[in-house]
Amino acid sequence: MLLWFVIAYWVFSIGIGLYAATRVHNTKDFAIAGRQLPFYMVTATVFATWFGSETVLGIPATFLKEGLHGVVADPFGAAMCLILVGLFFAAPLYRMNLLTIGDFYRKKFGRSVETLTTIAIVISYLGWVGAQITALGLVFNVVSGGEISKLAGMWIGSVTILIYTFIGGMWAVAVTDFLQMIIIVIGMLFIGHEISGQVGGVSVVVEHAMQAGKFEFWPALDMKEIIGFVAAWITMMFGSIPQQDVFQRVQSARTEKIAVWGSVLGGSLYFLFAFVPMFLAYSATLIDPKMVDGLIEADPQMILPSLVIQHAPLFAQVMFFGALLSAIKSCASATLLAPSVTFTENILKPMIGHKLSDRKLLTTMRSVTVVFTILVTLYAINSDASIFKMVENAYQVTLVMAFVPLVAGVYWKRASTQGALLAIFLGLSVWLGILGFGPEDPFMPAQFAGVLASAAGMIVGSLLPSMVRGPVHEVPEHAFMHHHAASLTDHVAEPLHSPHK
Repeated sequence: MLLWFVIAYWVFSIGIGLYAATRVHNTKDFAIAGRQLPFYMVTATVFATWFGSETVLGIPATFLKEGLHGVVADPFGAAMCLILVGLFFAAPLYRMNLLTIGDFYRKKFGRSVETLTTIAIVISYLGWVGAQITALGLVFNVVSGGEISKLAGMWIGSVTILIYTFIGGMWAVAVTDFLQMIIIVIGMLFIGHEISGQVGGVSVVVEHAMQAGKFEFWPALDMKEIIGFVAAWITMMFGSIPQQDVFQRVQSARTEKIAVWGSVLGGSLYFLFAFVPMFLAYSATLIDPKMVDGLIEADPQMILPSLVIQHAPLFAQVMFFGALLSAIKSCASATLLAPSVTFTENILKPMIGHKLSDRKLLTTMRSVTVVFTILVTLYAINSDASIFKMVENAYQVTLVMAFVPLVAGVYWKRASTQGALLAIFLGLSVWLGILGFGPEDPFMPAQFAGVLASAAGMIVGSLLPSMVRGPVHEVPEHAFMHHHAASLTDHVAEPLHSPHK
């Protein structure tokens, strides 16, 4: 019965995505929904994209083993990323009217920086999308009682998500994200209420977790621990800022103010709701400690699904797995679309030639989406990393290669192409050097050393006499005017149907 409910919901949401696809007429519609999304849809797609398998399965599993200290990267770093994007990057990037984040690097630093950062961004999506595909295989296996293998579930999930992403692009992603945000919120709150009733209330679970030391967050006063803590935090907080999926949500907004505050609100909602799965998973230690003891080392990601299957009524199971599938689908569709669009626009298009018609470019984007889906599914099948680790590690490459050039390009007038290239080279070299030749447990984590080297490269390279030619067309200065966040609050209440200025 549960499987049939899941199948019905799956088919319904695909139908919604295909309906939204009727609004796609060109590459702008496909990549950034024609810049027509209202405030509620931008907020929903920001929230739903971030609320993925790692939030429902990965974070709770890590919390059970390590407490709040173990989940500093996500949700703490992840939520702060979205808020920082809204406050400091949404406005200047929105004014530039770009199709991809790679276009920013080309306009500011030239073709070589565009190519290098785009490659880093595309590679970073392997881990994130791979985590969603892995989770889909797990969910189909659980709800079918083992009738559908994890491998078959991965292929079923990736192919069906590909269908509406392939046809509908960002419009399909945004509309389905709105539906899925509603399902996630209602489903998580309902199952939270159901489980809390079995343990005697929320306060009982919180008190038990507090006594078990699960709320210890800050590191000990030891330099190595402090550096490791900061490194974990910035990996997602900074490393996921220069990402195409975040950029797409900013660019898809109808107005600049919607872009700013949709990102801030979406990030805030994500942070709040990320604690619900942690609460549910810890409740399992009170409801079925024997089950938790059996899974905590073997496969902690199965604790929450097992709790729901074994101790919740059918309707609660439907709500939970509906919310879980919504979380995975919204995240997977967005992260399939983002790298495909930026790879086509910033790598293939310049290679093929700028005379490529819009229709052919749209066809190419869709073809790349198919290829990327196949590659990432194969990656997920052959990866033995946990969902949480796959997501956390995904952002290290963009942290060391793309973050510093983005910040300097927006906020430092002296930033040059030479500085950006040196930042990319030093960041990548130090990161790979420590990963490949450093100790297993270095004093300074590889990604932290890498981002420091990248910052040094940007400063030194930009201040030294330039030996590298910059972009032919400089970015208009008004695109980077500092935008005081407080001035935006006057426009938040602006009617959502007001025309884009």
